[in-house]
Amino acid sequence: MPGFRVAIVPVTAFQQNCTVLFEEDSRQAVVFDPGGDADRIIELLSRQRLDVQRILLTHGHLDHAGGAAALRDALNETHKPPVEIWGPDARDHFLLEKIEAQQAALGLTGMGNVTPDRFLADGDAVEFGPLRFDVVHCPGHTPGSVVYVEKTARLAIVGDVLFRGSVGRSDFPYGDGAALIEGIKTKLLPLGDDIAFICGHGQGSTFGEERRDNPFLQ
Repeated sequence: MPGFRVAIVPVTAFQQNCTVLFEEDSRQAVVFDPGGDADRIIELLSRQRLDVQRILLTHGHLDHAGGAAALRDALNETHKPPVEIWGPDARDHFLLEKIEAQQAALGLTGMGNVTPDRFLADGDAVEFGPLRFDVVHCPGHTPGSVVYVEKTARLAIVGDVLFRGSVGRSDFPYGDGAALIEGIKTKLLPLGDDIAFICGHGQGSTFGEERRDNPFLQ
């Protein structure tokens, strides 16, 4: 993506990839999945002199959304117009409301419940400068998981839907393994082998590599 850079901040005990995408000239940025450690994210934003335009969530799990409210509140102490949180699909609302209960059960701290300013749905689009991220609903890991796809730049932010050599867990009471695989095969892989993706944990890959080599997709 000429003119754009990506920074990844691993956050929380789960080492979740909080992704910061920013334009080099304007220093405007969007933040994907600030799951926690908001102070570390703010330190990066300050060091790089970035002006956050929006916070985007892929799904409602605490390690992806638990720091969103704290980050939004901190930014909005000085930012005008206010920074908003968008996503995921509304079907993850119940998870966003239980983040504090989940972290207590796991013996964690520093995360908070969050209500997005706007839920997103399949077919929506999020614009950032010249970039346009199409919103693709890919349930199965959670009911409301979404993937953000920038077709021109050939980049996707997939959350925990897809990983290098693996796919998201679906062994939760609300999980659906069949729906997860179907969504990946019918909604993501047809977009093109050359699309690179950043996932929620670990190293990213491309749709083509996963179509060929991922044992869960054979």
